[in-house]
Amino acid sequence: MEAVAIFDAPGKGRGLKATKEMWAGDVVFSEAGLAAVVFDSMAERICHSCFRSQPKLQRCGQCRFAHYCDRTCQRAGWAEHKDECGAIKTYGKAPNESVRLTARIVWRLDKEGSLVTDTQLTTVEDLEDHIFGMPDDDLQEIKVDIHNFLDYWPRNSKQHRVDDLSHIFGVVNCNGFTVSDQKGLQAVGVGLFPNLCLVNHDCWPNCTVILNHGKYVTIELRALGKISEGEELTVSYVDYLNVSEDRQKLLKAQYFFDCTCDHCKNHTKDDVKMAGKEVDGVKVPEEQVKEASDYCRVTLEKINKSRLSGDYHEVVVMCRDCMKRAEPVLAETHIYLLKLWSTLSEVQAYLQFIDDAADLSRKVVEGYNKIYHPNNAALGLATMRSGVSHWQAGLIDVGHGMICKAYAILMVTHGPTHPITQDLEAMRMQTEMEFRMFTQNEYVYHSMREAALKNRPMTMMNEPVSVQDGIKNLFHRRK
Repeated sequence: MEAVAIFDAPGKGRGLKATKEMWAGDVVFSEAGLAAVVFDSMAERICHSCFRSQPKLQRCGQCRFAHYCDRTCQRAGWAEHKDECGAIKTYGKAPNESVRLTARIVWRLDKEGSLVTDTQLTTVEDLEDHIFGMPDDDLQEIKVDIHNFLDYWPRNSKQHRVDDLSHIFGVVNCNGFTVSDQKGLQAVGVGLFPNLCLVNHDCWPNCTVILNHGKYVTIELRALGKISEGEELTVSYVDYLNVSEDRQKLLKAQYFFDCTCDHCKNHTKDDVKMAGKEVDGVKVPEEQVKEASDYCRVTLEKINKSRLSGDYHEVVVMCRDCMKRAEPVLAETHIYLLKLWSTLSEVQAYLQFIDDAADLSRKVVEGYNKIYHPNNAALGLATMRSGVSHWQAGLIDVGHGMICKAYAILMVTHGPTHPITQDLEAMRMQTEMEFRMFTQNEYVYHSMREAALKNRPMTMMNEPVSVQDGIKNLFHRRK
């Protein structure tokens, strides 16, 4: 933690600042989680130690709840699971993820004290819980969780005051970090990282957070560009694709503060995100733009429900109908149109309509390039998906170029050792070889490609789960 220092950020409370100059891709700091748990809904599909997604997992023979990749993962996770295992057996079932995470935090603090590592900059006691600013519904949920915690907590363990438990539940509620799978594409759990909690929000941040899966679940805070000595370190808690008003509402509702960043104060790029189409130099009337925007917003909610239920045919139909109405009116940077294209592109790729998926994904990337920070992870992942779709569609020149661009972005946001970056490196090398063959003789390249496709059985791609849908926010709050 020699690269950072705590300071009083004006209007924000405590924050972290850089103690030396840093550049894009530099690791500002890494931190192992104080505790982390798998979501209730993922309990049988995700390893409870390394948080990797595996088709077959071994179940703990004692509590019958925890699942692991193998005996190695089970032994690695035993220190955290030991007390939990006995408590679940006695209680008769596993409580919800908030109770399980709070219990793991309390067990660890009881054993190791308030500072569990030499690099920990703050204690759990000093973190904000926002109890007094919570809505009544959230407070009621915490009261229910405390009641369930007291029933779950072993009688032979150290007992704690309700006020102390209320504080930890509040901290988990507003500071619990979303834990992703090994590819970083799907939210699978929640953990607490005390040092990360000190990094304040900015809608146009200078850092990003990535999760690394190893013996312990660890986060890395990585620089997105040049950071000067003394500059505050910031990350974005919400997706910048939202307009400033929506970001403000999300931040107020989920994190209990009003954002005063320049992009919110100046409504930066809101006009681009909600723009109407311009035809022959004439802009579409604002009334038509608003009408189309409202229609898209309602339709996108219906599309999301159908996608989550696996009704992909209905998703395609609704997307097509909505696009017919929206494309003549909305600009190609309008966020609702981008969301339509993104959703349909992923579904079409899953259904093996690769040409359509490639065309739609290219439009998404073009729009994202005009909105996101050039080193934004969502831009990098969208570019990667588009590159893969173009590659599969036989457009090797476009595919290779996009894969190279995605690799450059993810080298900054994820680093060279992350699994998704390593996959991209392999794809970059393969497409480079194919692109050389293509430039030397297009006919030979396409002939060999067609022969390879004929000899390869048709396989379905992974079900469509977008990054924005899988991991909507940096920090996790219980719904």
